Amino acid sequence: MHAITRSGWIEVITGSMFSGKTEELIRRLRRAEIAEQSVAVFKPSIDDRYGEATIGSHDGRQWQATIVKPEHNLRSQVESALNGEDVVAIDEGNFFGTELLSVCESLADDGRRVIVSGLDRTYRGEPFEPMPELLAAAEYVDKLHAICTICGEPATRTQRLIEGEPAHVDEPTIVVGAEETYEARCRQCHAVRRD
Repeated sequence: MHAITRSGWIEVITGSMFSGKTEELIRRLRRAEIAEQSVAVFKPSIDDRYGEATIGSHDGRQWQATIVKPEHNLRSQVESALNGEDVVAIDEGNFFGTELLSVCESLADDGRRVIVSGLDRTYRGEPFEPMPELLAAAEYVDKLHAICTICGEPATRTQRLIEGEPAHVDEPTIVVGAEETYEARCRQCHAVRRD
């Protein structure tokens, strides 16, 4: 919380896959604990890549988290799990619906530091709801970049691959995966099949 105004705020960490979003989230959580701030971490039930009740980065860092179901009442799930924590973190914000924005606003209005990490774009290169609204509402935004696996330039997009080829535009938006399904790509090397 801001010492003078005693107000909370929203921080968003965004970018493509493999840009270090969760790694940065975990770094901020470590610093909050060093500052003796209490922390609550939430993750969507759909993402079980690093264990059921753990958020994890691709480089192996992990943090215990409370699982919430994005398709159910997010506000009641979060509120029932909180116990006065100073910092509330939500990983993979892109897997939640539009209710995420009002939940984050409410937590910040209650004087909490709210940190959300998530993809800003779908594999198609389109805005990944509800992240655009969170980006607009946040007091602090950090957009991280990966390295394009094709040319080595800064990557801002997530390339989904199916059997080594770019995914078709009609594929589902959400498919949980890691290196076996996705690559980081720059604007020039990113492709979506439309045939």
